[in-house]
Amino acid sequence: MRDLTKFYIDGAWVEPDDLTVIDVINPATEKAAGQVALGNAADVDKAVAAARRAFDSWSQTSVADRIAVINNLVAAYSARMDDLSVAVTEEMGAPTFVASNVHVPLGLAHLATAATALETFVFAEDRGTSRIVKEPIGVCALITPWNWPLNQVLCKIAPALAAGCTMVLKPSEVAPFSAAIVAEIFDAAGVPPGVFNLVNGDGPGVGAALSAHPDVDMVSFTGSTRAGIEVAKAAAPTVKRVAQELGGKSPNIVLDDDSFAANVAGGVGAVMLNSGQTCTAPTRMLVPAARMDEAIEAVRALEPTLVVGDPTGEVRLGPVVSEAQFDKIQTLIQSGLESGATLVIGGAGRPDGLPVGYYVKPTVFANVTNDMEIARTEIFGPVLVILGYSDLDEAIDIANDTDYGLAGYVAGEDLDTVRKVASRIRAGQIGINGAPPDTSSPFGGYKQSGNGREWGDYAFNEFLEVKTLLGFGA
Repeated sequence: MRDLTKFYIDGAWVEPDDLTVIDVINPATEKAAGQVALGNAADVDKAVAAARRAFDSWSQTSVADRIAVINNLVAAYSARMDDLSVAVTEEMGAPTFVASNVHVPLGLAHLATAATALETFVFAEDRGTSRIVKEPIGVCALITPWNWPLNQVLCKIAPALAAGCTMVLKPSEVAPFSAAIVAEIFDAAGVPPGVFNLVNGDGPGVGAALSAHPDVDMVSFTGSTRAGIEVAKAAAPTVKRVAQELGGKSPNIVLDDDSFAANVAGGVGAVMLNSGQTCTAPTRMLVPAARMDEAIEAVRALEPTLVVGDPTGEVRLGPVVSEAQFDKIQTLIQSGLESGATLVIGGAGRPDGLPVGYYVKPTVFANVTNDMEIARTEIFGPVLVILGYSDLDEAIDIANDTDYGLAGYVAGEDLDTVRKVASRIRAGQIGINGAPPDTSSPFGGYKQSGNGREWGDYAFNEFLEVKTLLGFGA
């Protein structure tokens, strides 16, 4: 049993103001794997005060000093990769292979990318007699979700550090294990006290207090669109900056060519990664209506490879993160069954032989129309819907007919056509022919998928203020 009943504040593990704990459930066993303390406004006050004290000195450090600190974190993180992988599997059910080969390396990549980008980042430029400078915004609240716990934590920490900011992290109380190890990594790397602080808790108790806190200068939030709206409301009275990475319902346009079956299979695999619990997952596949039957055949051929089971074993999919998430997904699968969509694989209930654990059958619906609930609601589970289109103009119209705009995908042999289609999808990141993630490129959404950008040097600007010094060069 992991014991996360202390918070990391001002370089030390400290007791909560009022010890209230909840169990952290292992989604594969449905049993408690540890306990985490839920903080309150008093704990937030302590952490913010520590970050405020540390800001005066940390904000004045040189670029070289900050690069050195981030490189120390890279080394300390590298020494704990096995521990981090075990924690991710235990807290949110990612298969060991996915945890060790995707989750953990992504966190490390954000640190390494920030250190490299910082070497050439321009913090000052002259225009005529004026000098324009970029300065750290101040104390930052980092509020992160459970689905990619290390990626979401490190893609905020790394640019905040690089910019010269101090921070208070509130990870998800559903999956707090890996974030606690990150705090230990900060301690091992010798980061000055107060630069990084960790307070566990839920949204109402800690997230709201951080968002509204008058001494917090900026909030970086990743989570649902609904929760993001509440964060923005809480932050509004103090007019602090809010950067948000929110929900998605990403289209994947598969072109009509000889690679059709392979591209359908690739799209299915991308959805099933992390048991569908990815905000950028290509969960709306668009295929030529005349080839819908071929798409169905390609999915059914792939079904035997979509092995679900104990995430510590040789499986493709583990459980979803919680009972609440399982129930939500089941409700939406039932909606698909009742809407007239064609069930290709999967369906309601647990997979055979898995009576314990929050396991969901990999599910694909075909002949879906864009007015169906399963085509419009972010399911956040291993569920794909396939819609038909008559021509590429209609495909693009359907792709853009959504409240979201986080990501989009296009797959096809004619690269010129693929690029043209990609340019017309209104989303912040477009994947072309299965391209892998790029931590040096900006990540963020259009419309209700959020604002601001994360990853690489683009993320630095979210943590910086711009100042003009008139007459500096006179």
